[in-house]
Amino acid sequence: MKKALIEPMVHPDKIINYWKKEKFIVAGFVIFGLAFNSAMVLSPIWQGKLIDALVTGETLNAVLKVAALFVLFVAGIQLMRYFKRFFIRRFANVTIATMRRMIYNFIMHKNTGELEKENTGNLMTRAVSDVDICVEGMRKFSTEVFDTGVLMVSYVIVLFAYDAKITLLSILFMPAAMLLAEALKKTIYRYSSAYRKKSGEVADLTFDQIDNSMLYRVTGMETKNRQRYERQLDDLETSAIKANILENSMQPIYNAIGMIGILIVVYLGGNKTIEGGWTVGVFSTYSTMFIALALKASKASKLFNSVQKSQVSWKRIKPYLGEYVAKDETLDLPSGKTVLEASGLSLRYDPAAEDVISNISFSGKQGEIIGITGQVASGKTTLGLALTGMYPYTGSIKINGKELKEYSEYERSAMIAYLGHQPQLFSDTIYENIALGEELDLDPVLKDVCLDEDLKDMPQGSGTLVGNAGIRLSGGQQARVALARALVKKPKIIILDDPFSAIDMKTEQTIIKNLKSRYQESLIILISHRLAVFSKTNQIILLDNDKTAEYGTHEGLLKSSRLYSSIYRLQALGEGGSDAL
Repeated sequence: MKKALIEPMVHPDKIINYWKKEKFIVAGFVIFGLAFNSAMVLSPIWQGKLIDALVTGETLNAVLKVAALFVLFVAGIQLMRYFKRFFIRRFANVTIATMRRMIYNFIMHKNTGELEKENTGNLMTRAVSDVDICVEGMRKFSTEVFDTGVLMVSYVIVLFAYDAKITLLSILFMPAAMLLAEALKKTIYRYSSAYRKKSGEVADLTFDQIDNSMLYRVTGMETKNRQRYERQLDDLETSAIKANILENSMQPIYNAIGMIGILIVVYLGGNKTIEGGWTVGVFSTYSTMFIALALKASKASKLFNSVQKSQVSWKRIKPYLGEYVAKDETLDLPSGKTVLEASGLSLRYDPAAEDVISNISFSGKQGEIIGITGQVASGKTTLGLALTGMYPYTGSIKINGKELKEYSEYERSAMIAYLGHQPQLFSDTIYENIALGEELDLDPVLKDVCLDEDLKDMPQGSGTLVGNAGIRLSGGQQARVALARALVKKPKIIILDDPFSAIDMKTEQTIIKNLKSRYQESLIILISHRLAVFSKTNQIILLDNDKTAEYGTHEGLLKSSRLYSSIYRLQALGEGGSDAL
């Protein structure tokens, strides 16, 4: 079972391949689907034989023999039905897991620039709800191919064998129900598309309400946002009604249209029975088969509408069904001293937009600390992400002479540690948030980030649960736990994006001192708006909003850069200069 879920899949964006992938399961429901639906005709036939045996006054032994065979056939048919349904459900469960795995894998291998464009709520709706709806459509289709298609063919063949004229006249109304369903497909598709879109919007609004609940309460916006949320829910309910009303309300109409032919069966079949052409049992068999056929025809009509809904979901998830990218865990890390070289480096948020950083070049080696600063929206964070290989770039970024893009994701994760603006803590212990499932000695790194003293005041020490997103810790403790995670393995390159924003100045200075003295085998890239921290760095990259950069040391830029010196003076005087960056 697990093997089927982890095997790579070729062209997961082609829906037929999901049936091809599960050949054994598909073979199971094909075999039992054919057997069950072909044998279904035996039940009404033996029901008719039992009625004839009773009506004609057969002996008790003869009646019991027919009854036993009838029960035996029914039991055998239901057993085949059980296996058919088992394999169909098995196919649906495996396909749901496969699709979700493919979507997860695809998202995990998208670069940061692409992920920034994603709408969280809409993405969650596609990955969960749309997958369920799509696979449910596949399951219904697989089921009805046999339970409707094969069964209808079997019934029609037997009904024609009994009487071709009555059968031909009575089934003329059934195609009308199917044509009506076909005529409604565009309307159902339009309403379903609107509903799925609205579901994504509501999901995204829900995430927003959760993430910013405290802000809305503090600013007095809770009531206003609740009203907005309720309006969105009302719109969702309306779109849900429109999406489902036609599909569900039309079923009785499809049934009624298909059942019109029973009048012909009763009239012509009844006359034939009275005239002696049919026995009572044969009339019962024929009527039972026709009613079952008519109901199946109406279900086929509804199936057309269900498929339209699943097609909407399939189109929504199809762009996220990329081929499985296996994690390459082979390491070919550069030997010797780590050297980072960036030349002609340019970055942009969107391929169609202008560069946010244009043609900058710098280099650094292990044991150094490179500072990156600049004005708001000058591209500091984007530059940091590009140096991890998670953001697209033009130009060149080389580590020990090898282009960053040529390293595998696994190799980059082993060489480069990154700490972003947010601590991004899991609802687990401090230890697990730093070690990430490995057995590590945390004492040195806890001391490096000045968290060892804090843990002495916690009864559980590093086993203390941090709560959802670290809510049980102070902002400074959250920042230092995340910093410890980036430092713990002493990777070749450590990129820290504003790591001291929630940390007091004294602790900040101690941590920087520890970085310089205890991480001599790493190249540290420190992104910050606090210029005072750069007095301990080897070089500084100053980004400006004109997409260019200035380079130098802290002392050098104080003398040569008007921007750098003016901001430094404002920050030193405490006159709000930090807002300028």
